[in-house]
Order: sequence, then structure tokens, then C-alpha cells
Amino acid sequence: MKRIAILGSTGSIGTQALEVISQNSDKFKVCALSCEKKVGLLAAQIEKFKPEIAVTANAKDAADLAEKYPGTEFFFGNVGLTHVATSDCDMVLNALMGIRGLLPTYEAVRAGNDIAFANKETLVAGGCVIMEAAKANGVKLLPVDSEHSAIMQCLEGHSQKQVKRLILTASGGPFRGYSIDKLREVTVEQALNHPKWSMGKKITIDSATMMNKGLEIIEAKWLFDIPENKIDVAIHHQSIVHSMVEYCDGSVIAQLGKPDMKVPISYALGYPERVETDSAGLNFFEEAANLTFEPPDEDTFVCLKLARQAIQDEDSSYAVVLNAANEILAQLFLEKRIQFLDIQNHIARILEEHKPEYRLDVGQILELDENVRREVLKNVNNSNGRHIMHTHFCP
Repeated sequence: MKRIAILGSTGSIGTQALEVISQNSDKFKVCALSCEKKVGLLAAQIEKFKPEIAVTANAKDAADLAEKYPGTEFFFGNVGLTHVATSDCDMVLNALMGIRGLLPTYEAVRAGNDIAFANKETLVAGGCVIMEAAKANGVKLLPVDSEHSAIMQCLEGHSQKQVKRLILTASGGPFRGYSIDKLREVTVEQALNHPKWSMGKKITIDSATMMNKGLEIIEAKWLFDIPENKIDVAIHHQSIVHSMVEYCDGSVIAQLGKPDMKVPISYALGYPERVETDSAGLNFFEEAANLTFEPPDEDTFVCLKLARQAIQDEDSSYAVVLNAANEILAQLFLEKRIQFLDIQNHIARILEEHKPEYRLDVGQILELDENVRREVLKNVNNSNGRHIMHTHFCP
């Protein structure tokens, strides 16, 4: 039986993971849970799964829950997350949002715990240091993203040397086919209305800007040890083909299924075995009757192009800057403090101005991340709502 620790158990990925675990209670034991704000939901999870450890964002919530659940040991804050990550478990599911997932992942790897991760920002900002630590400690990194899970499944049983290219599919988000002029007027509510996937707010905005796919290119580069120029993107509106691998002989292997995150979650948790989920099977005569593919518009959705450029200088700090700027700009858009196109325009400008550093350690990555966030806020405040023109960035 695998002992599973979940960082971010009350979010979309965390709650679905617990559903998979409930359906396979003979295979998994929940040993630790964490949440940030949804303390009531965490309490219900503790009631059901009886973890040995639980973590909240602040001390008061931890103290209140400790009185109610004496059988669980409580911690709080970043120290608590690290405690969970390094606890006695077989696998840490990192479902945290953003850069805050980097340090717990790094410490979990150093402790020898396998990682199932939906926190793509960990590899975007810290790919070099995380992959080196994973190799040194013999740790498995198992993706929970549907696209990277699909790639992993398509690679099973094949030599990496035979791979010609990876093809990440993208739904195109809510603004597929939009022009730049049309994007100027989009609202937060429109951006959150994803046509295919039910996700958290930040990742939904990333899907709308196509930064999510840019981050996935960077993640795939590190996870599968393949250069950026061998990673393509195909807009596949139906979200049935989750990604593909083309081999040297021209063969293409694809992974198909309904858009349901329980499939990649269960694959990561159960690896190398598959486990049951309540996901419905694919009806080829209905959902998969008409599958279409088209190239992405990188001139309109500039974030995709910026992500590619940031990773071309792979040991540099450009990807850290890209990720930090995007995280805070996505939040500012959600707060209606900036417009939709300001996200990619601000990112382009700050990358243009950045002087790269090389081979940063975890502490340096987190320090740079904090500095970039301050710089972005300063520039947004100084712009006073003025339109920021996009500049060309080339590392």
C-alpha cells in the first residue's frame, strides 16, 4: 500500500486525487494533507482519511483543528509544507499553486520521496536544480498534467534516442481564433469560462493567454530531457488527444481520453500500475468522431513565443523571470487591475530588461522570484492603466 502525502489537498487536483484514493483504498493510504484557505474542507478530509499530519496556512487554524482532531499532528506555513514533503511517505502529490511548490518539492526529492506533481512552476523555475537532485537521489518525477502524463505514457517501452519530437496538444482556451484587437476587450469572466476543462482560476487564465502551454513546453524540456526545438504545440479543440510522440520512423503514438484529470492523477499515483477510476470511457463514434488540429497563433498569443525564447538559454534565469511575472500579472488581471493583453506585454518588457544569471540554487531562485514580483507591481502601478507596448525579447 502506497503512503501518499498531498500538498494542496483542498484544490481541484487535491480533491480529485482523494476521490481516486477513495476508490482504491486497498492501494493507497493518505498520510498527510495541507490546505491554505479552505479549512472547513480540510477538516472534512481529516475526518474521512485520518492523516497522521495536516498543515494549514496559519497557526490559529492549526491550533483550532488540533483540538478537534487529536489523532493528527498539525503544522502551519512553509515550515509545515516542508515537514509534509519530507515525511515518512512513498509519494508526495504536489498540487500547490505557483512558485510556493518549489521548496517543498526540492526538500521532498532530497528526502528520497517520489513526486507526483501538478505544480508545473516547480520545473519551469527550478528545472535544472530539481532534475539534478532527482537523479542524485533516485527519485521518480511523475507528471499529473494531462499533456505530460500523455507524453509519459506514449514513451513507455521506447528509447529516448528514437524520439523525433513531442507534440503537446492545447484546447485553444476560450479565445481560440481571436485577433489582437478582439483580445483587447476580453473580460475576466470570459477568460475564466474555459470550454473544456474545469481548473483553478490561475491556470484557467494561463490557458486563456496560452502561457499554460508555454510553461508546459519548459516543463517537458526538463522532464523528458528534450530540447525546446523538438517540442511542438497543436491546437486540438476537442481535447480528446492529450499529447503525442513522433518517432524517428515517422510513427506517431497518441494518448486519447475524455478531458478528465482523474486519469493522469491515477496514472501518477499508481505508477507503474494502472488503477481504477470512475472516468467514463471514450465513445469513438461521438466524442472522437471528428478530431481536428491546427497550429497555434504565436503572434497573437505571444506568451507561447516568450516561453520558448526563455528556455533557449536553458541554464539562465529567464524562465524564473517569466514564471514570476506571469504569476503576479495573472492575479492582477483576476483582480481587474490590468487588461488581458497587459499580461503578455508586461512579461515581454520585463524579460527584455532582465540581465540573466546562471545556474541558480533554490534560494537564489526564490529571491529572484520575489524581486521580479516587486518590479512588476511597481511598473503596473506606474503605468496607471496605460497600454504597455509589446517589445521583442530574444535571449
